[in-house]
Amino acid sequence: MNGTPRTLNRLLILVFGLIVLALGSLMILLAAVPAVGEWWTGWAPSASLAAGRAFASTWIPDTRVSWLWLLAMALLVLVILGMIGWMALQGTGRRDLIAWSNPTAEHGLPETGEARGRVAIAASTADQALRAALASRKDLLGTSVAAVEFEGKVALRVRVVSRQGADPQSIATEVERLVGGMDLLFGHPCPVLLHIASGPRARFSRAERVR
Repeated sequence: MNGTPRTLNRLLILVFGLIVLALGSLMILLAAVPAVGEWWTGWAPSASLAAGRAFASTWIPDTRVSWLWLLAMALLVLVILGMIGWMALQGTGRRDLIAWSNPTAEHGLPETGEARGRVAIAASTADQALRAALASRKDLLGTSVAAVEFEGKVALRVRVVSRQGADPQSIATEVERLVGGMDLLFGHPCPVLLHIASGPRARFSRAERVR
């Protein structure tokens, strides 16, 4: 429920993993298989000489600089820019406000003696409200709430960390009840994604109920 490019991330992880796997396999083969070591010993020097001749034959006129080095630097700059753009895309889509009103646009000009105003509900308000409401539950270790953009609307992403053996249905019912009350209080219903997690913190924490 945010702008993180998951498909691109998985593709990059796949490509990087394949490259690391290929290099690791080559290292193992060079160390363990004598035939591969002999091939590398014969191939590496000739490949190095061929690369040196290629760079020497591509010098820019009146210089001793190969245009292959310029091409490599240009590609490196593109890679760096691409990485900066990729990092900028991570975690986008978060919003600071859940809802806001524009009384001037919705209800016309204010009456005489009234000031123009705007009501806004911050995402931190929902976060603190849900944290406080769920703090008394012994089957939960932590709660976090974030406002994200989803299909052109602002939605809430609620993530709770449960203890081992906790009843997920009970947790989901409680969160649904609290969110419904919060919608009535704020006067603005929001789509909600509930994520119930149980990680290492749950495994190393003290059990609060019989499993």
